[in-house]
Amino acid sequence: MRRIFKTFTTLLLLVTLLPARAVKAVQGYDPTAQEAESGAVLCPPAVYLVHQDDCLPLGAAQYLTEMAALGITFPIQPLPVYAPSPDLNYIPFSYFKVTEEGLPLYATLEAAMANQPSGQVISPGFLYVSYEQRVKNDQGVFYYYLRSGAWIRGEGARASPPTFQGLLFSSTPRNSFGWVLSETEGQVTPGFNAPTTGYKFYRFNIVQVYSTQMVNNVEWVRIDADEWLEARLVASLDPRTGPPEGVTGKRWIDINLHEQTLGVYENDQLVYATLITSGVEPFWTRPGLFQIYKKLEETTMSGSFEADRSDYYYLEDVPWTMYFDQARALHGAYWHTLFGYPGSHGCVNLSIGDARWLFDWAADGDWVYVYDPSGQTPTDPALFGAGAP
Repeated sequence: MRRIFKTFTTLLLLVTLLPARAVKAVQGYDPTAQEAESGAVLCPPAVYLVHQDDCLPLGAAQYLTEMAALGITFPIQPLPVYAPSPDLNYIPFSYFKVTEEGLPLYATLEAAMANQPSGQVISPGFLYVSYEQRVKNDQGVFYYYLRSGAWIRGEGARASPPTFQGLLFSSTPRNSFGWVLSETEGQVTPGFNAPTTGYKFYRFNIVQVYSTQMVNNVEWVRIDADEWLEARLVASLDPRTGPPEGVTGKRWIDINLHEQTLGVYENDQLVYATLITSGVEPFWTRPGLFQIYKKLEETTMSGSFEADRSDYYYLEDVPWTMYFDQARALHGAYWHTLFGYPGSHGCVNLSIGDARWLFDWAADGDWVYVYDPSGQTPTDPALFGAGAP
């Protein structure tokens, strides 16, 4: 309703200004001269994409035509999208974040309550375990029975997997679109000194992107006729009209490392799009053309890169995993909500719901095209290891 009111107000203002604009457009006109057969009258407010012989497409007509050239028509056309089923967020696991110092393991609940460790431990690091049972004693201490068969004391916190989900498409949109990454306010024109529109945008709001403009080396995106946002606050996806070079067939997954977006294409149509978290320097996700070679409903991921194992990680029951480049995989990430920003060790992190949808859609052999249009991600194979979550 707010957008409709805004559009109506803009058109009303344009119509109000028509006389002044018309006078300005014909300054120098001699009122005593004989009017030509195709008199210099203004065209009615409409979109004129071809030359008009009988009227001047100025004022409201000029504005509407300029907007139409950018893909903006009135009323604003919505994206051809619908929401995925929220049931995709369901996951048959419960997770517990272990303290970074690690924890001893216990063979039985009685041993855990008596503090009689088995001798095995969970090493210090970034640690999440999957548990089947939680018990609290009379002193308020929790004990967790892990799916791996051991008990631990409740020194840590239960995890709440993210519920963010991407978009399903009934057809490929005509223009770009994106997700707002953090709270911001629109501006009437591009530039930090421009007046604000009064409209606030919040994380994960969806906007259409009609054009971009650089102002003082800062990129801005136009999301409405008179609304601009700084480009770094919007993760944009520019729909493709055909497969990338090297992709055979009509199915592929398209990963933009610069924008941190993922698009899924079938029969050359965009069918799904969402935000991701890819590798952060120096653990970049490697650009290139790959194919899914193994799918696992759940798997445990662990390892480290530093010699002193200070970066050790251990993640149980990582869901909906699709390997495509050595140890690099597309998978659900229950331990963070940073989608739209890099942050992994090379894998492509998705929300639980997005990973489940993609897992159900994808098949072994499907193409995965990874690229960085900014050129900031290196491509030298010597800089890439096997990858990790």
